[in-house]
Order: sequence, then C-alpha cells, then structure tokens
Amino acid sequence: MHALLRQLVDMGQEQAKQQIEKGLKLYQSNQREKALEVWKKVLEKNTDPGGKFRVLGCLITAHSEFGMYKEMLKYALAQIDTARDMEDPDYLTEGYLNLARSNEKLCDYQNTISYCKTCLNMQGTTVSLQLNGQVCLSMGNAYLGLSCFQKALESYEKALRYAHNNDDKMLECRVCCSLGSFYVALKDYEKALFFPCKAAELVNDYGKGWSLKYRAMSQYHMSVAYRKLDRLPDAMECCEESMKIALQHEDRPLQALCLLNFADIHRCRNDADRAFPRYESSMCIMIDIGNRLGQATIYLNVGKCWILQKELDKALDSLQRAEDVAESVGNKLIVLKTHSLREGIYRGREQQDELREQVVKFLQHVEELELYCGMCGESIGERNQQLQALPCSHVYHLKCLQTNGTKGCPRCRSASMKPGFV
Repeated sequence: MHALLRQLVDMGQEQAKQQIEKGLKLYQSNQREKALEVWKKVLEKNTDPGGKFRVLGCLITAHSEFGMYKEMLKYALAQIDTARDMEDPDYLTEGYLNLARSNEKLCDYQNTISYCKTCLNMQGTTVSLQLNGQVCLSMGNAYLGLSCFQKALESYEKALRYAHNNDDKMLECRVCCSLGSFYVALKDYEKALFFPCKAAELVNDYGKGWSLKYRAMSQYHMSVAYRKLDRLPDAMECCEESMKIALQHEDRPLQALCLLNFADIHRCRNDADRAFPRYESSMCIMIDIGNRLGQATIYLNVGKCWILQKELDKALDSLQRAEDVAESVGNKLIVLKTHSLREGIYRGREQQDELREQVVKFLQHVEELELYCGMCGESIGERNQQLQALPCSHVYHLKCLQTNGTKGCPRCRSASMKPGFV
C-alpha cells in the first residue's frame, strides 16, 4: 500500500514537472497568458513543496516582467512560506532574494536591503552562494534608490566580483547597466556610457541564447547616457531599439522608462509639445505598476519642462509633487534637485524668504549625501565631471586624485586607487 502511494506521489510530481516545462515553453514563445494559466493550475493541484516552490518562481519572474509588482510580491511571500516549511537554506536564500527583488520593484528599499542581508547571512551550499551576486546587485539598486552612493557602489563591486568569479556574463551585464545609472546620477557621463556599452558588448559576445531583454536594457541605458552627453540622434536610435523589444515582449516597465527617455529627449530639443504627452504616457504605466521612483522622476522633469515654457507656477507645483513622492521613497537626490530648481525660480522672482529656505535645504541635502570632493571641497554631481572611486567606494574628482596622489582616502584613510574599471 505504501509503495503504491509513493508511486502515485512520484507520478504526480512528474506530471507537475511536465506542466511547469510546458508553461516555460509557452512563455518563451510569447504565449504568456497561456503560460500563467498552466502554472496557476499546477500551483492549485501540486502538493509537493519542491514543485510548488519552482512554479512560484516561474510566476514571480513572469509578473516581474509584466510589471505586476504587487502580484509578484504576493507570490514571493507564498514562496518564502514554502521554503520555511522545507527548512532548506538554499530554498530560503532564493525565496528571500525574490522577496528582496519584489520590494525593490515597488521602491520599498529598506525592506529590500533587509531581505538582502538575510540572504547573505544564510548558511547554504554552493547553490545559494551562487545567488550572492544577484543579492548584491539588488542591494546596490536599493542603496542607489535611497541615494546612498558609497554603499551602492560597494554592493555593485561585490556583485561584479561574484560575476567574474562564477563567469556569470548575464549578471555582469545587469551590473554594468546599474553602474550606468549610478554614474548618470553622479554626472560622470563618460562612465555612464562606458558601462552600458560594456553590457552591450557582453550581449553581442555571449548573448546568443539570452532573452532579448538584456539587449533592450543595455540599449536603454546607452540612450540615457547619450542624451546626457547631448548626442540626441544616438539617444533616439538606442531608445527606439529598446522600445521595439519592450513592445514585442510586453515589457511594460521598460516601456515606461523608454517613454520617459523619449520625453526627456524632446525636452532637450525644447519641443514641449512632444515631451508632455510622453511624460503622461510614462506616468500612466509608472502608476499602474507601482514605480514611485519613476513617478518622482517624471514630476521632476515635467517641472523642468514648465520652466522652459516660463510657466513657473506650474513648475513649482510639479516640483512639489516630485519632492513628496521622492521623500516617500527615500530618494534624497531628487529632493535635492527640486530645491535647486526652486532656488532658481525664487531667485529670478526675487522672493528672498522662499529663496533662503531653498538654499538652506539644498545645502543640508548636499551635506547629507556627501556630494562633494573630499580633496578640493567642490561639489560632485553638479555638472559633467570625470570621477574615480577609491577601494572604500568614496568618490572623488579624477583630476584631484591625479593632482594630489592616491596615498589614502581623506574620509576614511583607506589606501590606493580602486582596481579594475569601476
């Protein structure tokens, strides 16, 4: 009798495995709704914890790419419950990583960091250790979302080391794209272009069997850097390629980012008539998927657009919205930028009390973010300048390091230049 029951269980597990594989084939052939139906049926019927964990992983990935982040979080919570029942450190590590990613997508960055730290403290096997690079990447993205630049860079460097040690080209590609965003934020546009170009090279050299999302991702980040360098035709070309792939694969999060970048390109061309509708379209998706950092960025750039149009009251309203959303996320850099732009408006209007308030808040945020060079004392991130990080991940002007030498970090007395190209 026990043997018969065991056989029935084995048959059920095999059928579940076959259905999961069927869903994967449907998903890869762009029949995503059918794939979701197959996986949800497996989830309803399957009692095997391992099979349940795997199908939940498929649902998490699918909802992440759809931009359905609240659903993604729901399945991630179910997966971690399953992992706890199994009491297996490898499953627990993967489960906490998916929880971290879900919170990262929803811009709940403190939760992301907490779950990432839990992952890194797990005592798993080599299987879970191979996930540590992805954990460090997610942690770096969260720290960047909070404008904690030193910690973000430190996490990205760890992720790169894991990628190199494990020969994980996909992870290296993703880290390079995130480093592109990092240097866009600090306005070293040479590095901001270098890293996504490196990602694009990895896609060309190793990405024959990869998802097209890696190519789309690298092209998007290249487009942002080209726009910052005022190479607008190149920016438009890369963004169009990225958007084409995003539309083909129903990647709504990337569609929203491309629409935002298209709007910014038109703003740079002083074409507000084309910029505003694209900001609006991007905002609709950002709100729908729950990307609050994206929403704050749109409000900020719409404010810039209104300033170009000399509609200063509308600009102030948009900048206040940007500040409110950015504060809810914890992104101090966007808050700082709103104070800088409002300072310019009030200075032009000669509103001295309001001007004084914005100057004080701006300087407070510069101090909090440590956006100044520890050697020359001048600001970092105010204009396009070449930067260099030391091994401690503190960032300085490259020219200052070249002029004053690299005997150590003035902030923490760490030594020497950072190895590699970060």
